[in-house]
Amino acid sequence: MIKNEMLKNNYYQDLKQTYLKDGFISGVKMLEVAEATRHRKAMEITESKFGPLHYKSKVHTILRSPLQLATLPAVLDLIEELIGPDILLYNVTYIVKEAGTKSHVSWHQDLNYWGLSHDDQVSMWLALSPASEDSGCMRMIPESHVNGRQVHDFTEDKTNVLLQGQTVKDVDEDKAVMCSLEPGEASFHHGWTLHSSLPNNSKDRRIGLNAQYLASHVSQTKNYIDSAMLVRGRDIYNHFMQDMPAEMDLEPAAVARQVELETRYIEIAGTG
Repeated sequence: MIKNEMLKNNYYQDLKQTYLKDGFISGVKMLEVAEATRHRKAMEITESKFGPLHYKSKVHTILRSPLQLATLPAVLDLIEELIGPDILLYNVTYIVKEAGTKSHVSWHQDLNYWGLSHDDQVSMWLALSPASEDSGCMRMIPESHVNGRQVHDFTEDKTNVLLQGQTVKDVDEDKAVMCSLEPGEASFHHGWTLHSSLPNNSKDRRIGLNAQYLASHVSQTKNYIDSAMLVRGRDIYNHFMQDMPAEMDLEPAAVARQVELETRYIEIAGTG
């Protein structure tokens, strides 16, 4: 969103320093509100035809809007600042909390179950509707990423959005930072950063686009058939099969392929 190249470079350098120190950055404007609203409308029109999109994995392989958002030049410029010039897009999914529901996310670390060989990874959460304390925005624990992997317990809670209800207990919530976002703003967090979110008590849906980025040298340790998409630079390692970008919305062959990709993602992320 910053047009002057020198100012942008300085801004991104400042963001990088905050990210390295705290394990996250928040309130980074990537889109104008009107543009974010347009993408929300595209998503909701698709839902009216296709069904709920909440937590559908690899939606960038079947829909052009999430692919466009995840590969915005400003987004990739910042990701490059954080993990280097060779960038793989690992997953893109909508995360939706319906108004007035009990859905929540317990304290956890993203990398705990993904089976990745390295932690050169960044998660983006781009707001398509207001993400406020009232609507259950994300909460982060600053500097929690420096402690590496923490013990997660499996929990039985149907209102927990996470696949296994994985939860880090005894988190000091007094340290939590609310990451409120306006439509078009994004947060970025490290895979070891402790984060969570509370239920949506507002009257509007809380809609965000979640995208996962990896440096190209990262590999999958749980199996040999995982996939990703090169979105910037080079991939000299070829650790992943190549996800195909959506060239049109809901192309039948792509939709069938997405079902297989989602099944594989759940098999990987849904096991300890």
